[in-house]
Amino acid sequence: MPHEIPLSRPDITDLEIELVTSVMRSGRLSIGPMLEQFEQMVAARSDRLYGVGVSSGTSGLHLALAGLGIGPGDEVITTPFSFIASSNCILYVGAKPVFVDICPRSLNMDPAKIEAAITPRTKAILAVEAFGNPARMNECAAIAARHEISLIEDCCEALGCSLNGQPAGSFGRVGVFGFYPNKQITTGEGGMIVTNDRRLADLCRSMRNQGRPLPTSAASASAPSSPGIGTWLCHERLGYNYRLTEIAAAIGVGQMRRLDEIIQKRQSVARLYFDRLMDNHDLILPTCEGAFTQSWFVFVARLASAYTREERDRIIQGMRRHEIGAGDYFPCIHLQPFYRDRFGYAPGDFPIAESVSQRTIALPFFGSLGAGDVDLVCQTLAHMISRENIKQR
Repeated sequence: MPHEIPLSRPDITDLEIELVTSVMRSGRLSIGPMLEQFEQMVAARSDRLYGVGVSSGTSGLHLALAGLGIGPGDEVITTPFSFIASSNCILYVGAKPVFVDICPRSLNMDPAKIEAAITPRTKAILAVEAFGNPARMNECAAIAARHEISLIEDCCEALGCSLNGQPAGSFGRVGVFGFYPNKQITTGEGGMIVTNDRRLADLCRSMRNQGRPLPTSAASASAPSSPGIGTWLCHERLGYNYRLTEIAAAIGVGQMRRLDEIIQKRQSVARLYFDRLMDNHDLILPTCEGAFTQSWFVFVARLASAYTREERDRIIQGMRRHEIGAGDYFPCIHLQPFYRDRFGYAPGDFPIAESVSQRTIALPFFGSLGAGDVDLVCQTLAHMISRENIKQR
C-alpha cells in the first residue's frame, strides 16, 4: 500500500526551532525585536522601505484597504479566481468587489477587462498574483496610475517571485504577503504589509495594535505601570488585534534566512513535475512566460477543456483514495453561496475563470518531495485520467 503524500508540508529546521526557543527564554513574546527584524527582511526582499507584520495575509489586506481610506460606496476591482479572502477583505471595509475575468494563460486578471470596469466609484485595483505568478502586474500598475487609483498587490502566494527583475510586492502602492503553512515560507499563521508609503505603514502599525498611537521610544512600546499612562491605553483610531507574535516572527526570521534554499528546492520539485507531465496531452501545465522567476507556491495543473468538473472531482477523489493529496484550487468566488445570495451572481458571468476553475488539480507540493513521490503522484494521476477516458468511450 503506498504511503501518504500530503498536499503540502512546511519546511522547518533546527534554525527556526532555536530562534523560537530564544524568544521563549527572552520573556518578550509580543512587539519585540524579532518582529522588527522579520519586517526588515521581508521589506528588503520585496524592494520596499517598510514592512508591517500582521496576524495573517487576510488581516494585511484588510488593513491596506482601511489605510487607503476605502469604505462604503467605493468599488474595488478584483478577480473571481482566488482564495475567498482577497474579496472578503473588500467587504470588511464596506466597499463592493467588482470582478473581472482572467487571462487563460497567467490566470491573473485581464488588464483590458480591468480598464473597462473602472467607474467614478472605483478607488482601487486589488490584483491577485494567482499561484504566485506576477504576470501583467506592471500593466495593472500602469492602469492604476493612469486613473489615479491605488493598486493593492495581493502577493500572498508570491514571495520570492519576480517579473523582469522586479520582485513581487513592489508593483502596487502596497503589497501583502501571507505565511500560512503551505506558503513558500511560513510563520504558522501570519502576513506582511510592504510599502514605500511611510504614512500608510504607520497607520497600519497603529490599526494592527488596537488603534494605539505609535510609540516614540522602545520603552513606551510595552505596557506602562499605571493604567492610562503613556500610550498603551490610548486609542487614536478604530483598530484591531492583528499583531504578529514574536514566536511567529522568529519562525519567519529563520525561514527568511533560508529563503533562497527553500525556493531552490521548490523549483527542483516543479521541474520534476514538468519532466513527467509535459507529454500528457490531457493536462495543461502552469505557464511561465518571459523574464519571470517563479518561487512556486503550489503546482496546479488543469485538465484539457474537454473534461468536466464532475470528471475532475472524480480524479481528485481517486487520488485521495490512494492517499495522495490533491485539491481543486480555486473554486470561483462569485459562485460561492454567500456571493451568489448577496450579489446575484450566476454561472456564465465570468466564463474563463469558471472554465479554468472546474478543471484545476493542485498536486502535492513541498520542498522535501522526492523524485519517487513525484513519480507516484504522476502515475496515479495518469491512471485516474485514463479511467475517466474509458468511461467516455
